[in-house]
Amino acid sequence: MIDPTAVIDPSARLAPDVSVGPYTIIGANVEIGPRTQIGPHVVIKGPTTIGADNSFYQFCSIGEDPQDLKYHGEASRLIIGNGNRFREFCTVHRGTESDNAETLIGDDNLIMAYVHIAHDCVIGNHIIFSNGASLAGHVHVEDHAVLSGFTLVHQFSRIGAHAFTGMGSWVNRDVPPYIIAAGNYARAIGINKEGLKRRGFSSEAISALNQSFRLLVKGADRQAGMDAALELAEEFPEVRYFLDFIDSSERGIVRK
Repeated sequence: MIDPTAVIDPSARLAPDVSVGPYTIIGANVEIGPRTQIGPHVVIKGPTTIGADNSFYQFCSIGEDPQDLKYHGEASRLIIGNGNRFREFCTVHRGTESDNAETLIGDDNLIMAYVHIAHDCVIGNHIIFSNGASLAGHVHVEDHAVLSGFTLVHQFSRIGAHAFTGMGSWVNRDVPPYIIAAGNYARAIGINKEGLKRRGFSSEAISALNQSFRLLVKGADRQAGMDAALELAEEFPEVRYFLDFIDSSERGIVRK
């Protein structure tokens, strides 16, 4: 299952059923879990830990040094969970000591061609990165978010759970959970109603989130909006999460 042209460092640890394609290079201190498939011309540099059932298509560069001028060879890691798909020409970099020295990717993410995930990013689960989406350093993306093609995210920004960014969006602030953001620079469009319906959110919860969006993102009187949204949060945990995300934002959130 390992092509004879592949170059694998003796210290790398691969589960017995890992497949490795032609001309792939796997460096020192790389650990790869069961049933992972690595295509041709892939480069994986350590320290990197990869879980089970991942797939890496041709020309991916995984676990390379951070593109950070402050980085001078300090120890850092990349940790990838289970069931992720990395399509052609993806680049994922390890962390830096200015953060936790780790880049973290969760489970069951679809990472399409030419996506870049920079140092110290924290990626959740069930996320879709469409072609050409790029994250600067220290970006956090929460579960079930969708980044459309060529979305660009500024360092230290956060993308909330179930959020959706439009094609070619420039994101320089936090995108709260459940909303659609689009434009250059990205602005809040509304609640991601169709996405939430597909994931089983009740019509009542979606309506409460829509009201909260109008109160806190679109409304002019934010204190009054917060007071009204807090009443909705008592009944709907989705609204509580929405409010907590906004309250914890250090960069500020995208708005109308």
